[in-house]
Amino acid sequence: MTKSELIQKLAERNPHLYQRDVEKIVTTIFDEITEALARGDRVELRGFGAFSVKRRDARTGRNPRTGESVDVDEKVIPFFKTGKQLRERLNTDE
Repeated sequence: MTKSELIQKLAERNPHLYQRDVEKIVTTIFDEITEALARGDRVELRGFGAFSVKRRDARTGRNPRTGESVDVDEKVIPFFKTGKQLRERLNTDE
């Protein structure tokens, strides 16, 4: 599902809201999650999951085309861990 599809679906389920307002809400939520992760904070949405950042140490990698060794810098990556309710819902035998 894309961001625009999410906005459309939410607008359909909430006919009392204008689509432009739904778009502002979704954008604001995504922006707040992004800003929190950029600060190094953890964002937990109960029943859905938790977003956090993990640090990957610098290492020596390998170029798959040439086989040449390359230095890979340290980096910070976003990480998502599913919540218990989401995992249970995905693994039901319905």
